[in-house]
Amino acid sequence: MSLTPQSALLLRMENALLETSRHLGIIERQIEARAERMTITSCTKRRQSGRRTSRWTRADERAFRENIAALALTRRAEIDALIRKLTRQESAIAAFRRRHGIEPALGDREATACTMTIDS
Repeated sequence: MSLTPQSALLLRMENALLETSRHLGIIERQIEARAERMTITSCTKRRQSGRRTSRWTRADERAFRENIAALALTRRAEIDALIRKLTRQESAIAAFRRRHGIEPALGDREATACTMTIDS
């Protein structure tokens, strides 16, 4: 099966969109993992009762969420840039599809998977 130049370009654009989306997902997972380690470390310091297992309390959950917010804030510029890039890529793909009369496939889905919100 040979691709037309328009199909090849669209495929390249969609692959770039997916790669950007993956990169954003990696950053989110890195932030969540680091926040969890920070929370567990602080719990261990507070609870030196000799037990090896830690129970996750509401205070721990609150600390975890605060750590996520703080870490996301430190990487805000990178996250914002990726979100802007995703938006531009999605717009470019939609415009390309309209211009060339290409309908999205049934299995197409939005690549933007950003679940993290950053409060100023």
